[in-house]
Amino acid sequence: MKTVSLREAQDRLDELAQDVEQGETVTVTRDGKPVFDIVPHTEVAEPAEKKGGIDWEAGQAYLRSKGIINPVPYIAEDFDDPLPEDFLITPLPKS
Repeated sequence: MKTVSLREAQDRLDELAQDVEQGETVTVTRDGKPVFDIVPHTEVAEPAEKKGGIDWEAGQAYLRSKGIINPVPYIAEDFDDPLPEDFLITPLPKS
């Protein structure tokens, strides 16, 4: 690993770039203290295309791993049915 001052790095950038291309890391200093490193570039794999929304299957798998066997709460079949008229204290006027 090479260490150079900021001024020296500015003057020798082409040479330092060649060293980095060969796999060497160069530490650049200011007033004797490291400021940054010049490192060889590494290719980063493109992330897989992300689906929008919530991954329900992954969430349910996580809950099952924590001991929750049926992570979906029970919903009665008549949940969406209209309420009976006598449910309200004062029935709404029919229009």
